[in-house]
Amino acid sequence: MISSFEDDDIRKIVELLGQYFDGLYEGDTKKFESVFHQDSHLYSSDGVEIADWPRSVYLEMIKNRPSPLAQNLPRHDKIISINKSGPSTAMAIVSCAIPPKYFTDYLTIIKNSDGWRIISKTFHTDIHE
Repeated sequence: MISSFEDDDIRKIVELLGQYFDGLYEGDTKKFESVFHQDSHLYSSDGVEIADWPRSVYLEMIKNRPSPLAQNLPRHDKIISINKSGPSTAMAIVSCAIPPKYFTDYLTIIKNSDGWRIISKTFHTDIHE
């Protein structure tokens, strides 16, 4: 049996991703605080070493770099997929950029009493010069 795809949680996750994209583009740490769970971590790898940053470190990085908006850079936000596997867990794959860096983000999203929040972000970076 195929059920309807009319799922209010998907709409809320799309809204969360919109806030994520806005926070990234604007360099707005308040928006990031609202979309990332307080215990969230961010991960990346260069093929040799794995970087593991808690939310607080990531917020400092955002705060201390010029935002794409301040640099008048174009936006490259795109939701590639959302997979909701249960009533409180989902995975989103998105792409975004701070040229010349282009990112593919794998966002694990959980729902608790505060709503949907990103609990982990694993990302890949491509450089386009």
